[in-house]
Amino acid sequence: MADFQNPQQDPGLERRLLLVFALTFLVILALQPLLMKKVLPQKPSGTEKRATQPAPPSAKPPAPETAAAVATTKPTRGRKGARAASEAPVPGKQAQQETATVVENDLYRIEFTNKGGQVKSWILKKQTDDKGKPLDLVNADGAKFGLPMSLWTYDEALRNRLNNSLYVASQAGTLHAPADISFEYADGDLTVRKSFHFDHTYVVKVETSVVYKGAATAAYPAWPAGFGDQTTPSAYGSARIARQFNDKIQRDKAKSVSGGGTIAGPFHWAGVEDQYFAAVFIPDHPETAAMVTLRNSVEIPKDPAHPSPDQTTKEDLLGAAVGNTQGATTERVFVGPKAVNVLESVRVANGDLRGLVDFGFFGIIARPLFIWLRWMQQHWISNWGWAIALQTLIITLALLPLRISSMKSSLKMQKVAPQIKSIQEKYKKYKMQDPRRQQMNQEIAELYKKEGVNPVGGCLPLIIQMPFLIAYYAMLEVAIELRHAPWLWIHDLSSTDPWHVLPILIIISTLFVQRMTPAAGMDPTQQKMMNLMMPLFLGVISWNLAAGLCVYWVLSNGIGIAQQAVMNRTELGREMRAEMEKRARKKAKV
Repeated sequence: MADFQNPQQDPGLERRLLLVFALTFLVILALQPLLMKKVLPQKPSGTEKRATQPAPPSAKPPAPETAAAVATTKPTRGRKGARAASEAPVPGKQAQQETATVVENDLYRIEFTNKGGQVKSWILKKQTDDKGKPLDLVNADGAKFGLPMSLWTYDEALRNRLNNSLYVASQAGTLHAPADISFEYADGDLTVRKSFHFDHTYVVKVETSVVYKGAATAAYPAWPAGFGDQTTPSAYGSARIARQFNDKIQRDKAKSVSGGGTIAGPFHWAGVEDQYFAAVFIPDHPETAAMVTLRNSVEIPKDPAHPSPDQTTKEDLLGAAVGNTQGATTERVFVGPKAVNVLESVRVANGDLRGLVDFGFFGIIARPLFIWLRWMQQHWISNWGWAIALQTLIITLALLPLRISSMKSSLKMQKVAPQIKSIQEKYKKYKMQDPRRQQMNQEIAELYKKEGVNPVGGCLPLIIQMPFLIAYYAMLEVAIELRHAPWLWIHDLSSTDPWHVLPILIIISTLFVQRMTPAAGMDPTQQKMMNLMMPLFLGVISWNLAAGLCVYWVLSNGIGIAQQAVMNRTELGREMRAEMEKRARKKAKV
C-alpha cells in the first residue's frame, strides 16, 4: 500500500499559505477607497442619528463585552444573562449645579438642597427660638456632622458619596402641602432615589432606595445631629435616644450611646429627642428595622447670653438613623414638638406617639394633672402662670386633710416624747441582742395605744402626698406649653427666673414653714440648725430651676404657711407650742 504524506508535514505548504495571505491583504488595501464610498450612507435617518449620538459626559461608554451583554439580557434566562445585567452600568443621572426646593404648610417650612437630597432648614412656624424668631430645628453647630434626611451606610466612602452628590430634583422653588418631591442620582455603579410626601401634619412620608454595584444596599434616613433649640448645656443634656415596641419604651442618655452603634428592631418608632422636640422614624416594616445611634461632641459657650472663648464646654450631640436592613426603606418621620395633643394624633401600630412625653415614674398621676392644667388654661385662665397658681391652690387645699392628720400625729408624738425617752433610758443598759429589749418595745407600744398615738401617723400623710408632688414636678418639666410662656416679670416659664426672685421667695417661705411647724421629738438645737440649713439647701436646688416649678413651690409654701398658722391657733397647736417651750427651757438649764 502506498504511503500518504500528512499535509501539515509538507515543508512547502506553509510558505504557499503565507504568500496567499499577503496577496489577499494587498488586494483589500487597493480596493479600500472604492468599498468605503459604496458601503457608507451619505445622510443617516432620524432614528439612526439618535442612536449614534454620543453619551452624556458623565456617563462612561460601555465596553464591547458589556454592551453585548445588555443587548441580550431580555431573551436570556440563564445565570450568565443575569450576571451580565447586574454588571451593566446604569445611565448617568445627576444635576450640574446645586438648587433648593422649599415645602411648607401651616406648621413648618422645610428647605431641601439637591446636594445629597438633604434638609438645610426645618423651621417650625408655631415655635420660637430664644430671639423670638421661628425655630429652626436643624442644629447649626451639628450641621458639620450631617443634615437631616441624609443617608447613613456602614461604608463611609459610599456614605460620603450619597450625601455629597448633586441629585436631580423633581421640582424646584416653593411647594405647598400636600406635595411630593423626589431626588434621583445615578452614576456608573450607583443608583439612588429619595422621595418625600408632605401633608398638613408634622409627619412626612419617606421612601429611599440605593442600588450599589447591582445589589440593593441598606442606607438609613437620618436625623444626625441634635436640634436647634439646644443652645445651653442643660438643653444638650436632655437629649435621649428613644424607641418603643409594643408597651416597652427605652431611653438612653448620651453617656450610654455608642456612636455608630446598631440597635436591632423591631421598633414601632425610634429616633432622637430632647426636652421639648423629637425626630422619630416610624417604619412600615418594624420587624426588619434597625437604628444606628450617632454621637458627636460640640464646644459651646457656658453662658450663651454672654459667650466667651475662655468660657466654653463640650457637650454631646445625639442623632439617629433608622431604616430597613434588607434594602429599600419606606417609613414615616415625625419631626416636631412633644405636645401631648399633637403626639396623640399620630397613629402607629401600637397606638400613638404619646410615649415621647416622659412623665416619669408617677406618670399615671402626672398625665391627668397636665390634662387638667391644659383644660384650665384653655377654658378658665389663658395665662399658664396663673393656671399653675390656681391648680396649686386647688391641689394644696385637696391635700389639706392629710396635712392636718400629719400635724395632729406630730403633736401627739411630741406629748409622749418624754415618756418614751424615760422608757428608753430604763433599758439603755441592755445590749441590742438582749431579750429584755423586747420588753422596752412592748412598753412603748402600750404607751402609744393608751395615748392614741400612731407612730407612723406623721409620716403616712407625707408619703401619700409625695407621689403627687413628684408627679407635678415631672409634669411641669416636660410640658412644652410652658416653653416661652410669660408670667408677670418672667418671659419663659420653662427657663430660670432671670432675677431669681422665686428662688429667694422659696428660701424665705421655707424658713417660715420650718419655724412654724413643730418637730416632734427633735432636739431644739437640731431644730434650729435644720431651720437654717433646709431653706438654704432648697434655695440652691431651685436657683436654676424652671420658673414654672418655682411658681408651684412658692405658692405651695405660702398656702402651707397659712394652714400652719391656723393650726397653731387651735387647742392642740397651743398645747404643742407650750410643750416645745417647756422642753427648750429644760434644755437651757441643763
